[in-house]
Amino acid sequence: MIIEKVINNNIVVSRNQASNEIIVVGKGLGFKKKINDPIDESLVEKTYVITNEWNVNKLTDMLLDIPLEHVQVANEIISFAKVSLGKKLSENLSLTLTDHIHYAIERNDKGMELKNALLWEIKRFYNHEYLIGKEALNIIESRLNVRLPEDEAGFIALHIVNANLDMDEVGQVAEMTEIIQNILNIVKYHFKIDIDEYSLNYERFVTHLKFFTQRLFSDTRLDDLETVQFMLKIKEQYQNEFSCALKINDYINNKYDRDLEEDELIYLTIHIRRITNIK
Repeated sequence: MIIEKVINNNIVVSRNQASNEIIVVGKGLGFKKKINDPIDESLVEKTYVITNEWNVNKLTDMLLDIPLEHVQVANEIISFAKVSLGKKLSENLSLTLTDHIHYAIERNDKGMELKNALLWEIKRFYNHEYLIGKEALNIIESRLNVRLPEDEAGFIALHIVNANLDMDEVGQVAEMTEIIQNILNIVKYHFKIDIDEYSLNYERFVTHLKFFTQRLFSDTRLDDLETVQFMLKIKEQYQNEFSCALKINDYINNKYDRDLEEDELIYLTIHIRRITNIK
């Protein structure tokens, strides 16, 4: 790689093998360097590909405000998350998590604690990501000597969930989490029961709701169920559960002005039947 522009001692602009413009970050990368100098790839810690959302100036301005140590910590957390989850994560996570950690540390230094209103739900619905968030707090403390509050483990978890789902904004993941909780409350109040949160059927239902809310935000549909007869049979056999699914439809309609497809209602009915175990 060849330097096209030196931003500062640690940041330079270059191009990758696909000729995409990139920003390259690493300690000393730009020190006493000039245009057309080769980049010492042994010093490279992170590369950022320029996208429609992030132009060179916008990305450069962000990185200039953030200490290199915060970039390094974010990358270490992401590496841990990838290994722990065994999945690829959106490349955008590098930017969003670095930015979040930087401002979380700034808030902490100023004594400004930001409460996470969804912390309890995050622990329940995204426990694996939450545990990664807790380990992230340990990494931050070890590398930067700053102990962030538990609420930040929840915020970091949402960034990881967002990167796993490859959605546009972390705010959407927070809203998805709220929708899941509200749907579970609809089921509880409809049947006037407490749901066993340690049961396999509960895990299946929550998993279904995660994909359900993702489809809701991406405006995609389920594949059609095989037969009309199957749908009619479910509605007839599980009338109370289907009635509960219709309440969920009313909630979605009131919130997003959208009615659920018939097959979506049937799948909800089946999961509600399992989770409530009504005889």
